[in-house]
Amino acid sequence: MTTRPDVLVTGMGATTPLGGDAVSTWDAMLAGDSGVSALTQEWAAGLPVRIAGQLAVDPAERLDRVKMRRLDRSEAAALVAAREAWSDAGLADGVDRHRLAVVVGTGIGGAVTLLDQDDILEAQGARKVSPHTIPMIIPNGPAAWIGIELGALAGVHAPTSACATGAEAIAWGLELIRAGRADVVVAGGVEAPIHPLPIAGFASMRAMSTRNDDPQRASRPFDKARDGFVMAEGAGVIILERAEHAMARGARSYARLAGAAMTSDGYDIVQPDAEGRGIIRAMQTALRDADINAQDVRHVNAHATSTPVGDLTEIRALRKALGSHPVVTSTKSMHGHLLGAAGAVEAIATVLAVHHDVVPPTINLDDPDDDLDLDVAANKPRYVEVPAALKESIGFGGHNAVLVFTKA
Repeated sequence: MTTRPDVLVTGMGATTPLGGDAVSTWDAMLAGDSGVSALTQEWAAGLPVRIAGQLAVDPAERLDRVKMRRLDRSEAAALVAAREAWSDAGLADGVDRHRLAVVVGTGIGGAVTLLDQDDILEAQGARKVSPHTIPMIIPNGPAAWIGIELGALAGVHAPTSACATGAEAIAWGLELIRAGRADVVVAGGVEAPIHPLPIAGFASMRAMSTRNDDPQRASRPFDKARDGFVMAEGAGVIILERAEHAMARGARSYARLAGAAMTSDGYDIVQPDAEGRGIIRAMQTALRDADINAQDVRHVNAHATSTPVGDLTEIRALRKALGSHPVVTSTKSMHGHLLGAAGAVEAIATVLAVHHDVVPPTINLDDPDDDLDLDVAANKPRYVEVPAALKESIGFGGHNAVLVFTKA
């Protein structure tokens, strides 16, 4: 019987509303900071929602101007995060590019470029449309640019599963290494959707918070007063590495990606299964894949977007799949909902919780939902031993992705 290789997390990179890299993002999480702010752009004035989680550091400050002209904002953010993760892992030399793969997804892709170029087409005609438009709007663009920059030859993949994308990309990275197709995988998710149309669309669904006068307190998972999610932009990338490969080069490892699972609800394009059966099955399958039981899980980084129905379904699912003992948090309370990047940035928070034995808080949890029968790290970090932690993500279309991290 073939023994599956252990897979380690050896590098991390991020750019989020909380910070321009993974370290500053993590520090802000532990401090309970909020990255949500008012939209001051002129186009936001007439929108029903005028708040969002905007990047703390513009990608243009990290990438040269010539490069930026060829990139959608989502592609630029992905490159920033990937460069940090690559450097953090110390992989500059000695990597066989034929054994290097990329799995970086996005929920929406180059929407801002698409919409802006359509405005140019309508106002100025076809000749004024940028020749870079197509490479900027394709959803595989972020993964492709990373693969080109790093010279990845073992495959470049771009899963798209709405808000489960980032976690699903990491799960596929695990499978690539287990299947023997790669020794190193650059995995994660990105989103840059802050534009009038996506905001108006989500607002029309009544899915977003309308606390325009109090942006930093708008995202409030599990709280009775929650009224919807807060849209945000960002990117998260981790380096997955076959353990033998990492040890041979003396790499530092943050945690072990012990297991993963992906399921689908087959229920509704927007709403999760009312009983949470899909995400329950994903959590149970991921535990089996990691060869641990529910009692071993001490921490859960929840999907918890701050919507009235979604949070309640998730509470019930977590209780049924894991019980009430893990310390739960939703970092979306601080950075907002990163859509396709959410699972990746939150996976980084989960890895660091395992690595440092501390759970970041769920801020704005002032009046817990009556049905909240879970142990939530409310408003301040919880210092507790975390030998194993679980990250679960849920996406429109009925996508469920779960990751299990353990001590390295």
